[in-house]
Amino acid sequence: MAISVWSNSPGQPTGYGEQAKHLIDRLKRDGFNVAALSNYGLEGVVGVYESPSGSVPHYARGMDLYSNDVVGVHHKHFTNQFPKEKHLLITLYDVWVLKAKVFDEMPVASWTPLDHVTMPPLVEQFLRKPNVKPISMSPHGQRQMDAKGIKNTYIPHGIDTAVFQPTEMIGVHKGSDFLQTKDRFVVGMVAANKASGLVHRKAFSENLLAFSLFHQKYPDSMLYLHTDPIGTQGGWNLMPLLASLGIKSEAVTFPNPIDYKYGIGQKDLAGLYTAMDVLLAAGYGEGFGIPTVEAQACGTRVIGSNWAATPDLLSEDCWVVDGQLTWDAGQNAFWQVPQVTSILTALEEAYKAGKGRSGASILFARQFDVETVWQEKWLPFLKKNA
Repeated sequence: MAISVWSNSPGQPTGYGEQAKHLIDRLKRDGFNVAALSNYGLEGVVGVYESPSGSVPHYARGMDLYSNDVVGVHHKHFTNQFPKEKHLLITLYDVWVLKAKVFDEMPVASWTPLDHVTMPPLVEQFLRKPNVKPISMSPHGQRQMDAKGIKNTYIPHGIDTAVFQPTEMIGVHKGSDFLQTKDRFVVGMVAANKASGLVHRKAFSENLLAFSLFHQKYPDSMLYLHTDPIGTQGGWNLMPLLASLGIKSEAVTFPNPIDYKYGIGQKDLAGLYTAMDVLLAAGYGEGFGIPTVEAQACGTRVIGSNWAATPDLLSEDCWVVDGQLTWDAGQNAFWQVPQVTSILTALEEAYKAGKGRSGASILFARQFDVETVWQEKWLPFLKKNA
């Protein structure tokens, strides 16, 4: 097969970028002709992505925010080099943004995030196209598609469990020294600071409010926010929010902005997860939520939402929080807002559970090992469709 993968550029320090890298690396390794079609991460020139198994054509982002203006030309330019092979365009992103004509004409496999409590109409419309083979990336997504009568294949996201495991060091420093935890209880958030206007899907306001109440009761706690603190990519400036909640600078820390922008090494990220005592990951809705699995692979338990993809991705000794429905007028579907009191209760339970690694979480996360996902899910799907 000749396969184009449309997503963030492989290796970009985003969830999509890492998943694109895992997929493209294995497609190339196992003999598929593959190209990367960027909607973020490469601009202006056609480049080359150097996979461990050789060079992969890397097509640049277009003028359109989601590369709708170039995805068809790039896909055809690549696949026309292999006229005797079956062609496939794999998408890894929100499908409601896909407007290009090629998405009506060519065989498409859409690895689809479904992060709402109800399915947005534009997503359903895309998944029903006769040339599209939907791939659900979470049990929640699979259930939503099944309920609509949309045939789909379940393939979860994957992590490298040889990297994401309990890791005491961050670079040359012990994790507690790097974050200057001083034996404090560390609450971590790993969440992109990108917002839809006045609404933030990662629920920073609710999570930070809950932490501020928790910190008043447990002053030996601290918050590590693995994100952009001022929202340079369309997110919120979190500094006024922290100040309004009375969270002082000595109680919160952020990553080095250059490291965060251009990518902290995966091994160092595992060290950061290990340095946390709990990962706070309650949001309005997740299509998958890769940090929840990465953290658990490092033995760190998670506080997550009890809806969308999250509850299926948590081990038995993690915590889920309650919420209430809220309407997303942008996509005509329901999200759910986590309740501050429920987050606070979960934080207190996590504190009382104490420090230490969770064996149950580590064992649970192993099912998402990227090589296991490739062998048991991706290869059967590709063989069936070749």
